[in-house]
Amino acid sequence: MHLGLIGNGNIARGVLAGLSEPGAPRVERITIQVLPGQADAALKALPADLRAAFDEIKIVDTLDGLLAASPELVAECAGQAAVRETVPALLRAGIDTIVVSIGALSDAALHHDLCDSAVDGGAKLILPPGAVGGIDIINALRIGGDIVLRYSGTKPPGAWTGTPAEERLELATMDRAATFFTGTARDASAQYPKNANVAATLALAGAGFEATAVDLVADPAAPGNVHEFTAEAETATVTVRIVNRPSAGNAKTSQVTIYSVLRAIRNQTGPLVI
Repeated sequence: MHLGLIGNGNIARGVLAGLSEPGAPRVERITIQVLPGQADAALKALPADLRAAFDEIKIVDTLDGLLAASPELVAECAGQAAVRETVPALLRAGIDTIVVSIGALSDAALHHDLCDSAVDGGAKLILPPGAVGGIDIINALRIGGDIVLRYSGTKPPGAWTGTPAEERLELATMDRAATFFTGTARDASAQYPKNANVAATLALAGAGFEATAVDLVADPAAPGNVHEFTAEAETATVTVRIVNRPSAGNAKTSQVTIYSVLRAIRNQTGPLVI
């Protein structure tokens, strides 16, 4: 398998490291797209053991370079802007693409463009569950009719730095939990693009962006990144609570998100999909 990776941040590096481990999805070649002008530095920064784990690792700094490499599968791990700038062209070129920054699809025009591009190119737009579980049953319930879904995302105050939460709360001195956002999944995804991918994932799987209610909470006593949701449908009521540990390199990202990308890659490369 020849895999393309978009990004050189915490998730992309975690995926690369995971692919080098025993029992990982079988990937022989990797092409990584980084920001313009950063290819040489990114290549030099690659640890020797990672280079040795694959037949070839190539680093490019343009979308044209990634397309020219002709990967069989690409995983976007670089943020919502990267989805807009790269994924439509990849899909139109017939390249199946895993999108990690699912919140980008809260932009209705981009959502339609991605779907149209996938149809035009005969490719798949793959949305991994990321930090949340239960997506399968939510998506199945939608087949049977309407769903009422409410999601609450709670993280330690430090995970909300650099977001509009700083305008509403004194994050550094909080001594109790506070809800700083209540609204739709569409607004949560737009205002908190690095923190609200779970809300977007639930919306796409179930009730839609406007009908999915979201609460975002900062809590100094949070045991990790806590995701809770309740979905009610005619055939079932589902309640899920997940406590994820933040990844070592980024408090905004759960470690399980990296594992979710690896799972998506395995499902595209192996004989069994689960």
